[in-house]
Formats: sequence, C-alpha cells, structure tokens
Amino acid sequence: MDKERQTPQNTEALWRVWIDTRRRVVSFHEQENACLLEFHSQDMFWNCVNQYAGMEYRYQ
Repeated sequence: MDKERQTPQNTEALWRVWIDTRRRVVSFHEQENACLLEFHSQDMFWNCVNQYAGMEYRYQ
C-alpha cells in the first residue's frame, strides 16, 4: 500500500492513525474514543500500523 500525501508548500506530510484499544481497532479516519497518533515519516506510520496488526487489531 504505497500512498503519497500531497501537502501545501513548505509543510511536511503528516500521517495519522486512530487507535481504539477497547475495541482493538486501527482506523485511518477519526474515531470517537480513539487515541490519535501522528507521524512525519511514512515508514514509522506503517511500522506502527503493522505492530498493531501483529497484536490482532482490526483495520478500519
């Protein structure tokens, strides 16, 4: 899943994921009662997502 982020000039790309530990869900869009994690590196973003997948979290 290689996805490029377009950003306005002079700003960095920001990768976001919401983690709901109660329901064990990783979401790529805002979720109520979920913790927002932000990354400036696409590699770090996917590493985090993959770690949650390894803990059997669902993607949404």
